[in-house]
Amino acid sequence: MFAKRLKQLRKARKLTMQEVADYLGVAKSTYAGYESGYRQPTIESIQTISRKLRTSADYLLGLTDYPEPPAELNHNAKEYLNYEQLHWDGVPLERDDLELIRSLLERVLRDRTLPKDETN
Repeated sequence: MFAKRLKQLRKARKLTMQEVADYLGVAKSTYAGYESGYRQPTIESIQTISRKLRTSADYLLGLTDYPEPPAELNHNAKEYLNYEQLHWDGVPLERDDLELIRSLLERVLRDRTLPKDETN
């Protein structure tokens, strides 16, 4: 998966193997080995490659299916609950779980706006 994603993303970014290899400070043949799966880069090289290709190491390694990293961390819980593949400490959250969480958060906010004697 790594080699396939590496090649696809490099091409999508309209970069040559030589450009990426130069950025990494390795020979073109070394980089070509990464794309063919013949060679495996170091963790540091994967991090450097991900910066050059404007993606995440997680995407290259197959840990996420989203090639575009978020521009910045989204702190809006309502929007965050729409992301796929959310989990709680490694346990995947199902659609029903997310609906329950949404309902609980809406209740918390609704209770904040009511006068104290109306919350019961």
